[in-house]
Amino acid sequence: VTLTFYDVARIDDYYVRQASVTKDLAKVENLLTVNSVSATPQKAEVTVAYSYKEGEKVTEQKEVTLQPGTNHILLPIEIRQPHLWMPNGWGEPALYDFEAVIKVDGKVIASQKERIGLRTIKVVKEKDDQGESFYFVVNGEPMFAKGANFIPDDALLPNITEERYRQLFKDVKDANMNMIRVWGGGIYEDDVFYQAADENGILVWQDFIFACTTYPSDPAFMKRVEAEAEYNIKRLRNHASLAMWCGNNEIYEGMRYWGWDKKYTDPGIMEGMKQGYDKLFRELLPRKVAELDPDRFYMHGSPYEANWGRPESWKIADSHNWGIWYGQKPFESLDTEIPRFMSEFGFQAFPEMKTIATFASPEDYALESEVMNAHQKATIGNFLIKKTMGLYYKVPEDFDQLVYMGLVLQGVGVRQGLEAHRRNRPYCMGTLYWQLNDSWPVVSWSSIDYYGNWKALHYQAKRAFAPVLVDAVKEGEDLSIYVMSDKLEADKEVTLLLRVMDFNGKVLTKKSIKGEVPANASTLYYKEPYAGITTSPQNTFLLMTLKNKKGEVLSEEIYYFNHAKDQELPKTEIRYKVKPMDGKYEVTLSARQLARDVFIEIPVQGAKFTDNFFDLLPGQTKKVIITSDKLKKNEKVDITIKQLSDTN
Repeated sequence: VTLTFYDVARIDDYYVRQASVTKDLAKVENLLTVNSVSATPQKAEVTVAYSYKEGEKVTEQKEVTLQPGTNHILLPIEIRQPHLWMPNGWGEPALYDFEAVIKVDGKVIASQKERIGLRTIKVVKEKDDQGESFYFVVNGEPMFAKGANFIPDDALLPNITEERYRQLFKDVKDANMNMIRVWGGGIYEDDVFYQAADENGILVWQDFIFACTTYPSDPAFMKRVEAEAEYNIKRLRNHASLAMWCGNNEIYEGMRYWGWDKKYTDPGIMEGMKQGYDKLFRELLPRKVAELDPDRFYMHGSPYEANWGRPESWKIADSHNWGIWYGQKPFESLDTEIPRFMSEFGFQAFPEMKTIATFASPEDYALESEVMNAHQKATIGNFLIKKTMGLYYKVPEDFDQLVYMGLVLQGVGVRQGLEAHRRNRPYCMGTLYWQLNDSWPVVSWSSIDYYGNWKALHYQAKRAFAPVLVDAVKEGEDLSIYVMSDKLEADKEVTLLLRVMDFNGKVLTKKSIKGEVPANASTLYYKEPYAGITTSPQNTFLLMTLKNKKGEVLSEEIYYFNHAKDQELPKTEIRYKVKPMDGKYEVTLSARQLARDVFIEIPVQGAKFTDNFFDLLPGQTKKVIITSDKLKKNEKVDITIKQLSDTN
């Protein structure tokens, strides 16, 4: 809460509207709403200045007469060869500093600053011969959206600091994401949230804060909604990161498919719900967006039409596919259940043991203990984690190992969906998994736990969202190898080296295929009959290495022919050395045989690892840097290393 005194006039609103933006010219309209408390008209000088980084300021001035009450002032400017704001992975998220100043009799009576990113963002939602598209075009380039859904970062909102927001966006950027969705069941986030999004090149899909139930539509409620919407639209519309407005989360789906018509048998109740929905989400909110933020896309709700149990609906706009969770489907279903845009899907995992230890005692370390169930908000959660684990892994009895295995399971499973969505562009043009973060220490779908620790899913998302990715999938009788690139330039004259190796590192077969990687696309690079690639699927793997003409590795990934439970994984010794530095530890690891899903644990909350939950190849030496402001110079820290064969 602030108390501001003024004796002539104040700036109630400063809207920097981007009338048109190209790489050659940006036309910007500076729209000021000024409230004058003077009883008589006042001659004033309005100045708008802008600068890029530490560059020289450019100013425009205008003489105006401030009438008593509300004044609307327009001051247009043009910026030639603007530095365009680019999403993460495409370039610099360039920001300009704008300032509007009002003077009366040579004295500054009001001023306001805004940081502006010059860019165009368009959402294409058009009917086509496959259904209805849904994708984002940024600065004229179609963008595959890579990211996650964001919920409030703490159950107690005053606990959320600027530092936490900024660290979270660093985690988002480091995982090669370019978008997050602010879920309608949360809050309108603090200004710092959107500033950090601007600075890191992360687009924000912004829900209005309505979710999962119907709302009143009486005049008093609608008046309050209108005031709240107007406040937040004006507050957020200057942010370069703001990509779209969405009316709500899953209310339209709930009315149609969640059995409310059976609960409320009076037909007048359901009809009132539908009419109220239209008043709020098809009339009031789109009208406010058109009035106050006319250049931004609005959609009445998410998902737009789709339902995860109805395949025909996946062809239309965005989808929430909960087949691998509530539908209890295997992860392989993600390879074929492809939407136009996946705005929600996910799978749960426990956080790692050091986080569990903050809310449970050793006597509580059991899957169905009272404490564990209190931290599990999905009715089928613990049962489903164990059931799905049995499809792919040998299920351990030890609780510590079960937690580790669950982390691995979540990461590998959700990654399968991320890669399937990316592989199927341009039919599918985005994937936002559920969910990024936690509001408290809990078993959940998150990829980062409450204390800021990356779960296996966040490392797997980073790999799945890499700028260039080579990816193998069995399609029919073939093994198809795709190369996906989000780069805006093609990689010409690349070589894909394929090596079938055993778990001891012996190369059994190899071949190289020359080609190119088109810009901003997914392409089927190579395929061959699946049968005959290996005669020992239980103890071999395919190593795929994509290099450019300079010999630089663009992507290197492993394809396993069998699920882990059917593999003869060696119980190899992982040798490691630790080199302490101020606030950092350098861990160097190696193994003579394959070590799958290597997990480095330290008892420090929120520590950052350059890599974790990775496969260590036979004979490979790998360095991992661990960073934390809680690590002191030369301080000894306990390190535990797990691998998949430990659980067999």
